[in-house]
Amino acid sequence: MGKLKVTTTKLQDVKIIEPAVFGDHRGFFTESYSERDFKEAGIDIDFIQDNHSLSTQAGVLRGLHFQRGKAAQTKLIRVVTGAVLDVIVDVRAGSPTYKQWEGYILSASNHRQLLVPKGFAHGFVTLTDNVNFLYKCDGYYDAEADGGISFKSPELNIDWPIDFDQAITSEKDANQPTFTEFEKDNPFVYGEI
Repeated sequence: MGKLKVTTTKLQDVKIIEPAVFGDHRGFFTESYSERDFKEAGIDIDFIQDNHSLSTQAGVLRGLHFQRGKAAQTKLIRVVTGAVLDVIVDVRAGSPTYKQWEGYILSASNHRQLLVPKGFAHGFVTLTDNVNFLYKCDGYYDAEADGGISFKSPELNIDWPIDFDQAITSEKDANQPTFTEFEKDNPFVYGEI
């Protein structure tokens, strides 16, 4: 049926994927994932787990998260209701884009998906109420391998569109280590993940 539009980004190995969307007076239809189409586009990843989160209010900030070691995950992210600013940071020591971040608007209306490789910290802030956020992973979640970096890390200087005092976040995310603290024991090396 439809083919994918795949766009590379300034961050090494990150891609924006836009599936074909067919709309009329009733709404729309899209194939949000087709293994065949992804392989034809050069994306050959064995996704084995789907995750779904709901954020009921604008201003929910989640992240920056990752999984360490063998539990590291490639993610294919999309939003099916509402809109987010999705932020990723390259944490692979030695990468040409190490310590750089980018933000992408993902929404129900733009149908964009974001392919986030292993070795990136990931987070998002909701721009609307009632955001249903879905992502595929190529590895299972492992609580022992769970890790994160503070979304407030001054070293990263992420331009979040929210005052941190107004952000709705978890206690865990509010107390993540800064990027400098993370770097002391960074488990990610470019080319080795």
